[in-house]
Amino acid sequence: MISKALTIAGSDSGGGAGIQADLKTFQELAVYGMSALTAVTAQNTLGVQGVFPLSLQAITQQLDSIGLDLKPDAVKTGMLFNSDIIRVVAEKVQQYGWRNLVVDPVMVAKGGSTLLQQEAVQSLIKHLLPLALVTTPNIPEAEMITNMSITTIDDRKEAATIIHAMGSSYVVLKGGHDTATKAVVDLLYDGHEFIFMESERIQTRHTHGTGCTYSAAVTAELAKGKSVPEAINIAKAFIQAAIEDELGIGVGHGPTNHFAYQNRLRGMNLEANRQ
Repeated sequence: MISKALTIAGSDSGGGAGIQADLKTFQELAVYGMSALTAVTAQNTLGVQGVFPLSLQAITQQLDSIGLDLKPDAVKTGMLFNSDIIRVVAEKVQQYGWRNLVVDPVMVAKGGSTLLQQEAVQSLIKHLLPLALVTTPNIPEAEMITNMSITTIDDRKEAATIIHAMGSSYVVLKGGHDTATKAVVDLLYDGHEFIFMESERIQTRHTHGTGCTYSAAVTAELAKGKSVPEAINIAKAFIQAAIEDELGIGVGHGPTNHFAYQNRLRGMNLEANRQ
């Protein structure tokens, strides 16, 4: 039977992040994808032009429709926008006993637009992180969650320890925003051991949706029964390929290439497929 994964997040009309990026990633990793929209955004590679949160009734009914019929093997959250939506999502995760919850604490878009209201950060900490198997903040998100400045490796360890103590079984603190380093260094913490994972830093503006895509890949692999470290290793390879083999579309921060990982496995060359 095919594995199923659910994403609870916002829609990105440009297709590079949010629900669209999550479902593309699920499909590429051979997992049946389902979605519950929390908000509709009008955005492209130049920025976010509008944010329209859905009603709590609309979100609740989507989650109930899935919970009553299509039990997901793993669930991820993305843009949740406000504290009321976070509470509803947390209640439904508990009501339906959904396991393998990956929390991507989406807070700010690439262009700087706010995707999670400030008042909702405490709700995220109180209601959602205690349910999380894996939480995947970048450095600015980890700073907002922990209310501390993160500039050194020791700071990253301290922040990961704090987020783990908030209830998340595993924390992946992503290092892409630390442009002072030649390599991208992510930190995985399971409550016992700090594991550093390095990858080459690619100089490109086409990184829109990297966090969504990475956490969706983790979710897809968990849905298939992989362990957390296995899922993270595959997700890191997936997002690295998606950044390296850029699509080059849009005049701003373009999307990553969701075809890249599987194309590489199949030995396909993107350039050979261009018109």
